[in-house]
Amino acid sequence: MKFFIQSGAVLGLLGVALGAFGAHALRAMLDASGRAATFETAVKYQFYHAVALILVGILLHLFGSNPTLVKLLSWSGYSFLGGVLVFSGSLYVLCFTGITWLGAITPLGGLGMIAGWALLLWAFL
Repeated sequence: MKFFIQSGAVLGLLGVALGAFGAHALRAMLDASGRAATFETAVKYQFYHAVALILVGILLHLFGSNPTLVKLLSWSGYSFLGGVLVFSGSLYVLCFTGITWLGAITPLGGLGMIAGWALLLWAFL
């Protein structure tokens, strides 16, 4: 529970910091490379899933006595976290380095995030 809330808080903190950094210090570089929208997408999805991780932590606290829910919620949280690291992480690296082959792994991160939402749904069906 605590791990997911902490992870969500770190991702949220970094989302705000990276968003501000991108909007101000990196704007010219991102505009010149045509990657401003890519950077914004990375920040946006990171932020959404920071909130999702905090939600998972809260739900684990509320339903911690149910082993089935704990298992599904934990899988959900790890899927969110892994998805963000791969999805947003690959987009950040793409924006900063121009290494375009990373675009091939970005969808794997998206699948991780989708799996997190599916597991969250499954936990409460």
